[in-house]
Order: sequence, then structure tokens, then C-alpha cells
Amino acid sequence: MKKICILFRSAPHGTTKGREGLDLALLSASFEQEVSLVFVDEGVLHLLKDQQPELIGGKDYLAALKALPLYDIDAVFACKQSLGDYGLSHGLLSIPVTILNDEAISAHLKAVDEVLVF
Repeated sequence: MKKICILFRSAPHGTTKGREGLDLALLSASFEQEVSLVFVDEGVLHLLKDQQPELIGGKDYLAALKALPLYDIDAVFACKQSLGDYGLSHGLLSIPVTILNDEAISAHLKAVDEVLVF
């Protein structure tokens, strides 16, 4: 089984990167790959609950984050520094995540077979 990490670095709205990354994660998991998600930099904004992208003409693909357990994607990490930069805490996030420091994220990225950045 291949270990794939999807690294979200871009903001959730304004580009299709986030949607493409989430689609790839779900597709890979459905083919029995071991998938993990890491949210860093602006990517942590994907985790904010109660977003309304329809108001700016976007689609609400972020609701699919709640389906991650159905695809056996349990390894979901967020960067402690990035969350702090945006003033985010566990209570503001839409899904449960494990908060990691930079060193732990680096170690995780080294432990997987592929890292795909969105």
C-alpha cells in the first residue's frame, strides 16, 4: 500500500487547488491507498467551519471534509504555527485535526511515499 500525503498550502477559495486536492485524497483512499492530509500556511483556512463559498459564487466542496472517516482518512494534521498566524483554535475548525509543529510535519512528509502539494 502506497502512503500518499496531500499538502494543502493555498487558500480554499479563488482557485481550484483545494477541491482538486480533496478529490485526489478521496479517490486515492477509495483505491486503498494510505492517505494523510496536512494543512499549512493559507491551507489551514480550509478547516474553518461555517464557510459560505456560495456567497462569492463558489461551490461548497469543504463539506466533503466531514466524509474523510468514511474513506478511512484518519491522519489529518494542521500546522501549529499556521493556525496561530490566523488566530485559529480547535473550536473554530470544522473537523478534528492533530496539531503538529514544523518538525513533526517534516518527519511525516519524510515517512510517506509521495507528497502532492495543492
